[in-house]
Amino acid sequence: MTPEANRLVEAFADAGFPRMPAAALVAVLTSASSALTAAELAAALDVSPAAVSGAVRYLQTVGMMTRHRVAGDRRYVYELPEHAWYAASVNNQALYERLASVAETAAASLDVPAARERVLDMAGFFRFVQRRIPDLLDEWNAGRS
Repeated sequence: MTPEANRLVEAFADAGFPRMPAAALVAVLTSASSALTAAELAAALDVSPAAVSGAVRYLQTVGMMTRHRVAGDRRYVYELPEHAWYAASVNNQALYERLASVAETAAASLDVPAARERVLDMAGFFRFVQRRIPDLLDEWNAGRS
């Protein structure tokens, strides 16, 4: 990978994204074809096939990579779904809901008013993000047209 691609991997990792899935995502994202086999990913990242397997499994789980067979071949190709960023953002909606709900429940059990307010503030932020994501995605899509 280029130094710029490595910096992108670092940025994802700094944001909390696991390093190997970040590297696999960037490798596919920056490839000429936007689709790589497991062997191509392993070679590009200089890692084992097992590391690639775990990375793409993670990326599939979060909706940022799809897998399909090469026609007439036994190999799989890994690629970005058509709307990868949209899918990933929408998939986080359940996370925001859970964080907000758990925080609200936790706040109700706190006896210290300042602590309760901090936890409720966090819950409010996640509720806000949850409400705004669909509008932001619509706005982003409108700007792409």
